[in-house]
Amino acid sequence: MTTIPSSTLRIKQAVITVGGRATRLLPATKQQPKSMLPLFTLGRTGELSTTPILQRIFEGLFDEGIREFYFIIGKSKRAVQDHFNSDREYVELLEGQERIAQAKELLDFYRKLQESYLIWVNQTRPKGFGHAVLLSEPLMRTNESFLVHAGDTFIVSESDIFGRLSRTHLDRKAQATITLQEVPDPRRFGIATVEDNHDGTFTVKRVIEKPAKSESHLAIMALYAFDSEIFDALNNLQPGNGGEVQLTDAIQKLIENGRKVQALKMGPRDYVLDIGTPETYWEALEFTHNYFAQSATLGEA
Repeated sequence: MTTIPSSTLRIKQAVITVGGRATRLLPATKQQPKSMLPLFTLGRTGELSTTPILQRIFEGLFDEGIREFYFIIGKSKRAVQDHFNSDREYVELLEGQERIAQAKELLDFYRKLQESYLIWVNQTRPKGFGHAVLLSEPLMRTNESFLVHAGDTFIVSESDIFGRLSRTHLDRKAQATITLQEVPDPRRFGIATVEDNHDGTFTVKRVIEKPAKSESHLAIMALYAFDSEIFDALNNLQPGNGGEVQLTDAIQKLIENGRKVQALKMGPRDYVLDIGTPETYWEALEFTHNYFAQSATLGEA
C-alpha cells in the first residue's frame, strides 16, 4: 500500500461560528447576525461587488478544499439559512433584466453549495467561542482534523495562510494549530507565548485569554486547526473570562496535558478584519473597497 505524504492531504471539515448577539452593531444586527453584513469583494467577472461576510468565508474555505461545513448559529438562523439556499427563480429574474454578471455570481455560489455538505447547529444561548465549537462534537467524524473559523472575521491572505495552516497541522500531527499576529495591545486578545521552530512554524508554550499584562504581543487570530482532543479539553473546562467557555483555555489545557500545539504567524500582507464595532466595520469596508477596487482596476488595464 502506498502512503500518501501528509503534505498532499487537506482538511475537509470546518466549523464556522455565527452566534453572539452583536449588540455593539445594533440596530443593524437585531434580526441578522453581523456575519451577514456585506463587505466589498472582487466579483467572478472581475468587477467590484458586495458579499455577506459569511458567504465570503464559506467560499474561501471551499476554494481551499473544505466540503463539510458546520455552522453554529443563534437566534438569527433564518437570515443565514435563507441566504444559503439556492434560488433559481431569482437567478432567472436577474437574467431577464440582463444583469448577467450578478446572475453568474449567484450561480457560482449555488454550485459551491450543491457540492458541499452543510449542517446547521443551534446555539440557544451564547456561552462563548469554546462552547460554540463544542456543539459540533456529535457531528464531526472521529479522528479527523477540522478547521475553526469565526463567522465575524474576514481574512485576506496573500501568504496562503489557510493552506499553510492545514499542511502544518497534518504534517506535524498536532492536536491544535493556531494562527498569530503581532498586536500593539495584547489585553484585547488571546495571547500566545511560543518557541521558534526555525522553519516558519512555532511551538506554543502557553496561551492566555485577555491578560492584564503579557510579555508576548502575539495575538491568536480566529482561524484554527484541531483534532478531536479539543473536545475532551472543552468538556472538562469551567467558564473563564467573561463567564464564558473560552477556546483559548481549552488550548492551554492541551498544552498542560503535554499535547502538541503549533502556530503560524500571519504574513505582512495577511489582513484580519474583525467585525465587532461600528468603527471596525467601517475600517473593514474601507479596506476591502480599496483592496479589491485596485484589483478590479488592474484587471481592466
